[in-house]
Amino acid sequence: MIEWIQAHETLLWWLAALSALLFIATAMAAPMLLSRIPSDYYARSRRPAKAWADLHPVVRAVLLTGKNALGIVLVLAGIAMLVLPGQGILTILAGILLLNFPGRHRFEHWIVSRPPVFRSINWLRRRNGQPPLVSED
Repeated sequence: MIEWIQAHETLLWWLAALSALLFIATAMAAPMLLSRIPSDYYARSRRPAKAWADLHPVVRAVLLTGKNALGIVLVLAGIAMLVLPGQGILTILAGILLLNFPGRHRFEHWIVSRPPVFRSINWLRRRNGQPPLVSED
């Protein structure tokens, strides 16, 4: 094991740097992004139209591809962070939430409806001067 670590020392330093960078980015971006969610987003029976719906189809496809690529990178980095320093589970969840897949809105709602998560989100929203999220539960 020691030999492997010594042989891959540069890779491990890069992974540690990426982990630290994603930790800082997550800590800075999470409050901002959570306060941008409409307070009734999870209480609606229908989701609002996508913000990109009016864009040219090529632009929309490029943005969607980029968003999903970032989601895949975050999921992979989060998996690496499960054994390296960093917030692996939070990074995996952020990546999953960026990906497009059937049932994503239900999955998001399930995560947000967990009492500790719901309280934490509303605490961050209060600190940013936003009304609390309202859930249909």
